[in-house]
Amino acid sequence: MQALDKKIFGTLFFSIFTAVTGVGIVVPLLPVYAHDLGASGLYIGLIFGAFSLSRTILLPYFGRLSDKKGRKPVIVAGLLFYAIVSAAFLFSTDIKTLILFRFIQGIASAMIMPVCQAYVGDITPVGKEGFFMGMFNMSMFFGLSIGPLIGGFVKDYYSLDTAFACMGFLSLTAFIISLFFLPPTITEKAMANKKSPKKWKHIIGDRNIAGLFIFRFAYTASIGIIWSFLPVFTNLEFSLSGFSTGILVTLGVLISGILHTPMGIAADKFNKQFLIATGGFAVVFSMLFYGKAECFNDLLFASILFGIGGGISMPALMAIAVYKGKETDSMGSVMALITTAHSLGMLIGSLAAGLIMDMFRLRKAFYSGAGIMVTGIILFLFLMRDSTNYQRQL
Repeated sequence: MQALDKKIFGTLFFSIFTAVTGVGIVVPLLPVYAHDLGASGLYIGLIFGAFSLSRTILLPYFGRLSDKKGRKPVIVAGLLFYAIVSAAFLFSTDIKTLILFRFIQGIASAMIMPVCQAYVGDITPVGKEGFFMGMFNMSMFFGLSIGPLIGGFVKDYYSLDTAFACMGFLSLTAFIISLFFLPPTITEKAMANKKSPKKWKHIIGDRNIAGLFIFRFAYTASIGIIWSFLPVFTNLEFSLSGFSTGILVTLGVLISGILHTPMGIAADKFNKQFLIATGGFAVVFSMLFYGKAECFNDLLFASILFGIGGGISMPALMAIAVYKGKETDSMGSVMALITTAHSLGMLIGSLAAGLIMDMFRLRKAFYSGAGIMVTGIILFLFLMRDSTNYQRQL
């Protein structure tokens, strides 16, 4: 059985953790900052949506590029670009500038996460897809857990510029780690494999991949709604401090991250489709509870339930994605598509919630997330209905 390269895994894990922590610092700050500048719900949605738009457009390109040219060059360049753009936020003075910098930051992001996931998929041992992808994704979830807490603390005691400076420093640290500790490109499995990646039409036309794409889109649309508007919701209706809001954003992400390793083990042993659907329904109920919340404890419960839903569903989903990546000799392309679904979900979720906020009540935005998630579960199960459970098939 193929053994996991611990040095590569550890380098990728720590690099993503460091970079994502920097991004997480500004998550609870941007919506409130934009609202204080007079931004409407639509403009708040655009601040998050611009990031997702540029990332969505370029993810397939960078994923396929890493299949052909190697993982390290794309990852290292993306992390350096991320650090530079993060520092540029220090010069943002209005809503349009924030939107522009978020758009540029999305380009850098398109070079990092899916290619790192593809790299991990390359080195993952047979039959351990759920466990190692779940463990690796903890780097992202823990980074996003710690980041909002730091961001809330910075907002309460320092300044937004301090948060942007922290984001740039952490991104630069991740760049240096990857540059010096990832092995040369020529040693990568993607370069050693002489098979050509499957054409896009075969990858996009795969029903299993389409099912994964739709579910990931629906799940992330809910995240987009929470990240974009939960800070505004708690500020307007509950008058919570930045730190308290950071706890709510952090809790769901942290719980999901904690569950990724045990649920990754479960995904390697049990029916992956069942785990994905079960997690999806937990997300549905969490969005309903957000919409009905009357106090901080209600919001706390909704955040916990959302974290449980993601923790159950995502390791199983990524395990199937690794299988499809190896099956098609297109790990980078498959991971890019899954991440494209993530970005598109963030874009549509944040924009739809912004429009609902302007036209109705902010609470209605959370109900829309529940509806999107239910639709995603139904379509996922339909597209996967004739599929195997992917139990140790590689």
